[in-house]
Amino acid sequence: MEQFALDFALIPERRIYSVAELNAAIRGVLDREFVDIWVSGEISGLKLAASGHYYFTLKERDAQVRCVAFRSAHRYWKCKPQDGLAVLARGRIDVYEARGEYQLLVEMLEPQGLGALQLAFEQLKKKLAAEGLFSAERKRPLPRFPRRIGIVTSPRGAAIGDMVQILSRRFPGIHIRLFPALVQGEGSVEEVCRGIEYFSRTAWPELVIVGRGGGSLEDLWTFNEEAVARAIAACSVPVISAVGHETDVTIADFVADLRAATPSAAAEMAVCTRDDLFDRIEAARIKAAQGLRYRLALLERRLRQQGIERASSVLHRRVGRGLQRTDETEYRLRTGIRAMLDARERTRRALEARLQRFDLRPRLASGRRRLEAADQAARQLARLRLERRRARLDELSAHLTQLSPLKILERGYAIVSTERAILKDAAAAPPGTNVHVRLAKGELDAEVKETWPRMNTNEHG
Repeated sequence: MEQFALDFALIPERRIYSVAELNAAIRGVLDREFVDIWVSGEISGLKLAASGHYYFTLKERDAQVRCVAFRSAHRYWKCKPQDGLAVLARGRIDVYEARGEYQLLVEMLEPQGLGALQLAFEQLKKKLAAEGLFSAERKRPLPRFPRRIGIVTSPRGAAIGDMVQILSRRFPGIHIRLFPALVQGEGSVEEVCRGIEYFSRTAWPELVIVGRGGGSLEDLWTFNEEAVARAIAACSVPVISAVGHETDVTIADFVADLRAATPSAAAEMAVCTRDDLFDRIEAARIKAAQGLRYRLALLERRLRQQGIERASSVLHRRVGRGLQRTDETEYRLRTGIRAMLDARERTRRALEARLQRFDLRPRLASGRRRLEAADQAARQLARLRLERRRARLDELSAHLTQLSPLKILERGYAIVSTERAILKDAAAAPPGTNVHVRLAKGELDAEVKETWPRMNTNEHG
């Protein structure tokens, strides 16, 4: 007994969890152990809820884990998830207590393998194109002779040196203002956006150049960010995108008002050379002088022809008056001839009306119409009488048919006759007499075997 009491005392006290407590305890353990993890897998069963949250599954051949990405997390992702995409997901493990399931709360998502950046590039390109940021209608023309140019680029790169040298050489005295900014790495997107927004807000430049020198796709990625593209689109002055080399294409190139193959090309496209401007001014001066000489020559010719033109004008007036009198005479003649013709036309119509009163054709036509009407009435009367006679004949024929003895035969009677006459009394056909029987359908020859006298109906009754 003492041994049993000792063993019972060694049994630990039971702790009973509720379902909610158990899930909370498990979540606490997972929160401590799996706070910031990376998981690789393939996206499957992707769903976008009305709340803006993504729900999907990361799977491998023999395993899977449920994932959720809240709207506040995925709004800044470079690429959007899609089924079948291999990705690296960064987040933490959480327990969804309503179903007792653990899930990965995804905070960052990156495509895995080759083409990840290209996929993000294509997705952003498609999104901005759908919004109309690439349309030709919103592209603004560059100013022909800009006096102030703003540049957003790195102050230590070769691009700024090339652009300043070309701008100064092509048009000495032009005003250039640089907004120094990182063009790659962390913080570069924010600095490039600040530079564009600064020039847009101050409206100091007439033209903005945004760019950098060449590099890899990762080095140029700052200019593939959505924030930079929207900053260029919102800029209040025209923007030239000059990123990388001629073969490099970025999202900024599509959004900008003009794309330059290189920063040096952007500087050449921004301004013309001073010599070109002087040549245009000289060409305009020559054209203006030629126009003035031509105008003077016309005035001189007009002065010389004034005497001839004056005499010619007097002659033209006299000829015009003569032609006017001729026109008036022609008008009076036309009016008189037209009045005479109208009078003769009225006379002709009056004579024609008188002749029509003696014309026999209307009378003959009227008699023919009366004759045709009488003929039609006679035909109609004869047809009516024939129909009445036919109806009477049908009625008498039906009545005669009802009185026919053949109709009686159809009710089961027969006509019995001998060679001499039709039998009406059995005594007229003694036994051994041959008789002929006519039925409703067919005839019979028979021999009388026996006869019975006629029964008196009154006695029978």
